[in-house]
Amino acid sequence: MNLIIQDDVQKKTLKAQVTRAVKQLVRFGWEQALSCLFPVVIFASLALTKVFTPPILPRYDWLLIICLLMQWFMVRSGLETRDEIKVITMFHLIGLALELFKVHMGSWSYPEEGYSKVFGVPLYSGFMYASVASYLCQAWRRLNVELVKWPSLFVVVPLATVIYLNFFTHHYWIDVRWWLSGLVIIVFWQTWVTYEVGGIRYRMPLALSFVLIGFFIWVAENIATFFGAWEYPDQADAWSPVHLGKVSSWLLLVIVSFLIVATLKLVKGKNHTGKDGN
Repeated sequence: MNLIIQDDVQKKTLKAQVTRAVKQLVRFGWEQALSCLFPVVIFASLALTKVFTPPILPRYDWLLIICLLMQWFMVRSGLETRDEIKVITMFHLIGLALELFKVHMGSWSYPEEGYSKVFGVPLYSGFMYASVASYLCQAWRRLNVELVKWPSLFVVVPLATVIYLNFFTHHYWIDVRWWLSGLVIIVFWQTWVTYEVGGIRYRMPLALSFVLIGFFIWVAENIATFFGAWEYPDQADAWSPVHLGKVSSWLLLVIVSFLIVATLKLVKGKNHTGKDGN
């Protein structure tokens, strides 16, 4: 009789644990979905303007207008703060500079016409980088992200700078992306990111979060190129999946993005702490 009761209790406990885990997963997914609002709008716009030819203006110009309106809505509705807008604007400029250089070097191209193209690069492209920053900022706030054993700024800032510069210099010199990837693992080996879901805190190795975000951006890149956001040389005749090796590029770009956001968040946090202490 006791064995039957114990077995029944164990089943109820297991069921409760599974139910709790599913609820937490749904909560986490919902917060992630809200954080991805800007990227989702961009992908939806890419798909719709690909299927339905927009009137009056070329497609790239409509995409720029949609991105500008979405950015205005994000600020007006309070979904993004003024401080986050500063970070997102920085990413827009960083991304646009990279786009201008890479298109000039023939790494990829924007084959369609557009009034808002500068040296072959449509201005809406900067918003694709800004949307990554938007996701990071929103997820940081919604999940109450904290960093454990974050390295010194004297290490983080030069590392982010060198990673970004390698996107340019590898065209003229050796490509050190794999060396940089190894250096990232060494620098952040003991660093963890903690986040909150439903009042419960979880933690993950920071290096793993880099890999996961980089992979999903690579998936998004396949969707974007399928809908003609841009094209690589091997996609000129017909679309084909983006080479898996591009994950390493996106991984490093995500690292640069995260390091900038984290550095600004930490600096702002210290400033607020100092003001409170006074």
